[in-house]
Amino acid sequence: MENLQSIDQFEELKKGERTIFVFSADWCGDCRFIDPIMPTIEENYSQYSFVKIDRDDFIDLCVELDVFGIPSFVAFDKGNEVGRFVSKDRKTQEEIEAFIDALAL
Repeated sequence: MENLQSIDQFEELKKGERTIFVFSADWCGDCRFIDPIMPTIEENYSQYSFVKIDRDDFIDLCVELDVFGIPSFVAFDKGNEVGRFVSKDRKTQEEIEAFIDALAL
């Protein structure tokens, strides 16, 4: 999974098709819990681009997008937000896949 490097990169990526931003942090235990399953999810949903955003590096972006819990997922398509799975709760592979399946893309 690609790591976000700048706000400019975020603005460009969200204009693309089927991009899911994964908000995370190194110190977040629930984020580390999903790390081993993310490659499988990325493989199963290869029509999407997944981009990891370190919450600590991009706190202003998190505030702008109302992402106050991690791990969280926000999906964009052609510049429009098309779905979000945002909370501070631990997420399972099944919950993440259900979120992606529910995206109307």
